[in-house]
Amino acid sequence: MISVEEAHQKFVEHLKSQSRSSATVLAYGKDIEQLKEFVSQINKYHVHEVEVKDLRSFMNKLSKEGYTPKSISRKTNSTKTFFRFLKINEFITDDPALLLEHPKFEVKPPRILTKTEYRALRDAARNDVRTSAILEILLQTGIRIGEVANLTLVDIKWGQGNKPGELYIKPQESHGERSVPLNKAAEMSLKKYLEVRPSSENPQVFITKTGRSLLVRNIRTAIDRYFRIAGIKDAKVNDLRHTFVAHHLMMGASLVVVSKLAGHKRLATTEKYLDLIKERPEEPVKLEEL
Repeated sequence: MISVEEAHQKFVEHLKSQSRSSATVLAYGKDIEQLKEFVSQINKYHVHEVEVKDLRSFMNKLSKEGYTPKSISRKTNSTKTFFRFLKINEFITDDPALLLEHPKFEVKPPRILTKTEYRALRDAARNDVRTSAILEILLQTGIRIGEVANLTLVDIKWGQGNKPGELYIKPQESHGERSVPLNKAAEMSLKKYLEVRPSSENPQVFITKTGRSLLVRNIRTAIDRYFRIAGIKDAKVNDLRHTFVAHHLMMGASLVVVSKLAGHKRLATTEKYLDLIKERPEEPVKLEEL
């Protein structure tokens, strides 16, 4: 017999051994931590004692506590993965999560900024040199917010003559390395920031006034603020990446090229945008235009 506590630890160790991203390990670990606390409240301390009715009760409890169907679906997936791991490794003989259902919820399509919205966003942040540079990089390159936070000064290759600059994107957990073009708009905005960037030995491109690295949460908070100032509703930082992908496809860029620039693992991820852009009658945005 194996306790839920020990099973939880073994599961987290397994995820780490599979080179899963730290975010994935953390999310799965917290989900099973919640499950562990719930089953202990009903006096079940070993994994073989847990039944599907207990798992359903756990999900119902989460729903009553205000968790969205999408969040509960993620926790359902974590639970299924946890018990599948236990079954494969013969810690249990029957998998109670096999009959656990995912809640139904509507999956919203990616949010694509309109011409008016992306111009309003840039205008709102124009006097904030650092955030303006971050916005330009996100819009003009389509890289992830975590990749922006990890940029170092040596990752920048400035353009020369007719040859555009580049950003080197270092490999990060499950994402491989790649280089993305740095057009004039992004390069100009980045140079303006570097002119006023605090003097520091910190190699990171984006830093605070005291020289500390700007974290992902700092970047997200700053951009969310300008979304509000610009009057752009229901938008998130990752929607800048969606905008990059969609508008390049609308301008006729190769699916394969856009997929490589965005760092998608599978071409199918990029293909999903094709149906979305067919429903947009407006002209594609030339993102590099200021």
